[in-house]
Amino acid sequence: MEMKKRISLELRNRNPAEVAELVVDNCRSSDGEVEGLTDEYTGLEMLSMVNVGLSSLSKLPSLPKLRKLEVSDNTISGGLDSLAEKCPNLTYLNLSGNKIKELSSIKVLQNLKNLKSLDLYSCEVTSLEDYRESVFELLPQLTYLDGYDQEDNEVPDSEDDNGEADDDEAGPPGDDDDDDEEEEEEDDDEEGSEGDEDEVGLSYLMKEGIQDEEDDGDYVEEEEEDEEEEEDGDEDGVRGEKRKRDAEDEGDDDDDDDDE
Repeated sequence: MEMKKRISLELRNRNPAEVAELVVDNCRSSDGEVEGLTDEYTGLEMLSMVNVGLSSLSKLPSLPKLRKLEVSDNTISGGLDSLAEKCPNLTYLNLSGNKIKELSSIKVLQNLKNLKSLDLYSCEVTSLEDYRESVFELLPQLTYLDGYDQEDNEVPDSEDDNGEADDDEAGPPGDDDDDDEEEEEEDDDEEGSEGDEDEVGLSYLMKEGIQDEEDDGDYVEEEEEDEEEEEDGDEDGVRGEKRKRDAEDEGDDDDDDDDE
């Protein structure tokens, strides 16, 4: 699809000034220049034209609010001098996979005073001796080159592709550490509470078990006492019956004597 048609489709009946992000990757530029993009896109902050056949950025319109420009995997070899005039607020530029061979080709980026991050992956210039040191010296405003700073520290996750901290996520120094410590303390408290609950529960169960055993013992003792009482009662009954019979026998003997 031609770049001009693709940009028209991405507009989606909106006013060009209302568009903040525009992605037209993998379409085709008929002459190696930017097509279909005009000065009307005054609110554009991010523009991605990856693998569209660009060989020059000379026809890039004025985009005063543009902060991020993705033009990797094209055939750009120079002509970057117009960027400072047309995109003065650019903070991130990705030129990876282009035909940048010499440091002189990127020297003009010195005029991009707000440029913080530059990517030149897979460009021939990266094979030069002392490439990283030379680029940081040539462009002192840079913080990151190919995703790393001068001390080889990788771009933090909390920073966006523009090379600036995300205001929504970033807070005062030390806040993250304090939050981590608070979370660890909460976890420890929860674990301690769970451990106490387990101990209390175990103690309760053990106490219940002991009480049950004692209750069972009392119950057995009560049964034994009841049985003994029943046996004693039976014996008393037998003795009573025997006394009764003896008394009757004695009465019969007395009657016999009287008859005689």
